[in-house]
Amino acid sequence: MKVVVTGGAGFLGQRLIGELLQRGALANAAGERRQIAEIVAVDQVAAPAMERVRSAVGDVGDPAFMARAVAGADSVFHLAAVVSGAAEADFDLGMHVNLDGTRALLDTLRAEGRRPKLVFASSVAVFGGTLPAVVTDETTPSPQSSYGVQKLIGELLVGDCARKGFIDGRAVRLPTIVVRPGKPNAAASSFASGIIREPLAGVEAVCPVDPRASMWLMSPRAAIANLVHAHELPAGRWTGLRSLSLPGITVSIASMLDALARVGGEAARGRVTMQPDPRIQAIVQGWPARFDTARADAMGFIRDGDFESIVRDYAKEYVR
Repeated sequence: MKVVVTGGAGFLGQRLIGELLQRGALANAAGERRQIAEIVAVDQVAAPAMERVRSAVGDVGDPAFMARAVAGADSVFHLAAVVSGAAEADFDLGMHVNLDGTRALLDTLRAEGRRPKLVFASSVAVFGGTLPAVVTDETTPSPQSSYGVQKLIGELLVGDCARKGFIDGRAVRLPTIVVRPGKPNAAASSFASGIIREPLAGVEAVCPVDPRASMWLMSPRAAIANLVHAHELPAGRWTGLRSLSLPGITVSIASMLDALARVGGEAARGRVTMQPDPRIQAIVQGWPARFDTARADAMGFIRDGDFESIVRDYAKEYVR
């Protein structure tokens, strides 16, 4: 089978491709397990060379490019996106990639008529405004950012295309993924990785959010496991809405810094400077931090145990 991963040159895309190569096979839309013959990493830059992986470099918002890149796909993991802060700062860019890119992908899959599986990586940013203390599966999304609006529209399009029988679509709302290696990006939540990653590397970091604030978090390991699980579930398990919020853990910024100190010592904790940024605080504190994910739990999605374990796993893998 042919698998397409949009955003395939990014951090999560690369981890997902590694997991797919290790598994070697996936269940197709008919529920039959098939060997993965080829993975296409679609992105604006080439993915690292790997056996059975081909890069398709171009603009995901370009329908002609997407038609070429996705042709013949049996399964698609749609991760490509302009992150929250960048989508808020540049409305046209966010709309082009996050909305036009999703539309171009869905139009291509519909035109081919193969009815492939599609896993759409959405976000808890679809929620905002006045929310209950705990967001449940019945809470109505009400995004307060351009990124959240674009992700919610993507969810609705995926659900409608699934209803029409064009695809076997599944949309999963990811919590903030921590800890990401590499350099900071334009996401409003980027600091959540930065206040762990940089201090453990001996580098100063700035925390722009009140330490009393809490976030809904997930490790990269759990994110990849849940993306694959979303794909492998039989279509019959996705009754009703084709979107759901994934399990995460609620962690305050203060607790994150406490975990940093336990893993990296007080010296690491001392490298974090509190410097409030009203713009970032407004975005982050508009996101819900507590969820009841009963539906996802019943469907077998996993959650992390605690934040300190996430930090220790990151340090073991990335900190020399």
